[in-house]
Amino acid sequence: MTAARMKLPVIVVTIIGAGLALLSWSQTWYELRLADAAAGGEAIAVPGSVASPALAALGLAGLALVAALAIAGPGIRIVLGVLEILLGGCVLLAAGVSLGDPVAAVAPAVTDATGVTGSGPTAELVASATATAWPVAAIAGGVLLVLAGIAVLVTGTRWPASSRRYRGARLADTEEPGSAGDRERAASDRAVDDWDELSRGDDPTDDQPDAADDEPDAADDEPAPTRPTPPRHPPEPMRTTRRRCPTCPPTTPRRAKARPVPAARLTPEPRNEGAS
Repeated sequence: MTAARMKLPVIVVTIIGAGLALLSWSQTWYELRLADAAAGGEAIAVPGSVASPALAALGLAGLALVAALAIAGPGIRIVLGVLEILLGGCVLLAAGVSLGDPVAAVAPAVTDATGVTGSGPTAELVASATATAWPVAAIAGGVLLVLAGIAVLVTGTRWPASSRRYRGARLADTEEPGSAGDRERAASDRAVDDWDELSRGDDPTDDQPDAADDEPDAADDEPAPTRPTPPRHPPEPMRTTRRRCPTCPPTTPRRAKARPVPAARLTPEPRNEGAS
């Protein structure tokens, strides 16, 4: 298998290793029997949360590491590979310490059952502590995490890039430098200011000049061609024609009759006989 195809197997192995550590933490690790005088010889189940409580945090950290490996770049994968090796080593250490000293691992359970505290008194009350297969499963999970971390260090730089890259947005001012204060602001700040102006009832587009207005137009420098104005003639009078009925006989135009003017009645002026 080539190094470019190792991404999916490494991620699967990491999931299995972290899952084993987390699952074993919730299962029974020891079958504890106390002295006859203390608990009547009854067996007490000691879970991994008592024998090795750190496995829960280590298992969850391994699952979070899986998500980071899926989206990280080549440089970050090297750092994550080192962290995975350290994580697997911590799982091995937590499970190995519990298996190396079962009496100390089951001491909290003895204290809960009898009320006796202290390493010496609790050790005297322990008759036997039989380990189950779950501590070995936790150790196997730690080994898988270490191997997966080594594989990340060796092949992580040659893994194919993820289909979705998480890159920070680069906000750059694309407007011309040296303009008004609004052009020198960053894009994010300008967007916030625009929202503030809209909240105040102002139009943010008034502060942003149109780029098309700044560019000189060569067509504006040349005068527009003028068209000759056609001469205006007075309107011709409308001619109306009177239609004749085709079946009617022709008629002659009637002449207006002259009315006789009555003779003016002349009244003689009275003579002044005294003047003659």
